[in-house]
Parts: sequence; C-alpha cells; structure tokens
Amino acid sequence: MGFVTFVDETTSGGRSDGWGLDIAEERLSVRELIRRRVVQEVAEYNARTPEVFQGLVQPEDTERVLNGYALRTPRRIDPEKQTALALKAFAGNGFLVLVGDRQVTELDEEIELGLSTEVTFLKLVALVGG
Repeated sequence: MGFVTFVDETTSGGRSDGWGLDIAEERLSVRELIRRRVVQEVAEYNARTPEVFQGLVQPEDTERVLNGYALRTPRRIDPEKQTALALKAFAGNGFLVLVGDRQVTELDEEIELGLSTEVTFLKLVALVGG
C-alpha cells in the first residue's frame, strides 16, 4: 500500500500545495495513476459543485480563469470524459509526469509506489508568439 501526493507545477514556476491519495497497490501504470487522480478530483468537484473546477485538464465547455476552469453552465463533470481528455493531453505533451525526480514517458509504464511517493504533473505553458 502506498500514499501518493499529487503536485501540479507549471513551466512558469507555479506550484500547488499538493493533495494525497491512498493507493492499495504497490505498482501502478501511469495510465491508471492519471485515471485515479482525475476520478478523485472530479468526484470532489461533483460533490461540492463550486464555481471553479481545479483539475488536471480543462473540461469541455469551460473557460480558463485565474485558478482553474469556470463551467459555462453548472453541471456535473463526467469522470470518464475527463480521464480521456487527460490521457490525450499526456500523449500530446500537454503535461509531463515526474515520479520523484524521474520523468515517466509511457502510459503503460509501471511505477513503484512506496509509503510516500510524490508525483508531479508539470503543465506545459505555450510560449507567447510560439
């Protein structure tokens, strides 16, 4: 059993405080790790339905705001659609995944989870004019 701390960073230097999730398995694929993270953040959003969704990737029919994504119409977010968006973003280099200080590059790569594993999602910010 492991405990994973998810931290979001941006290439512009921003870093979130992070949040944790207990994982029963000792090994998990990057694909499954992303799925569990997204499912958890969507479940928390759907339970509270705040004005802003603060998740890994932007849901459909939202606009980017200072600290997340504002839904144009209040609604529940579908965790499966959101997971598909996140996996597509990973495949398209929308963000990098670092386990400890090692970058993982394949969705099917298995990572070992210890009692305390930090997983950083480095969101890549497009350059202005690039």
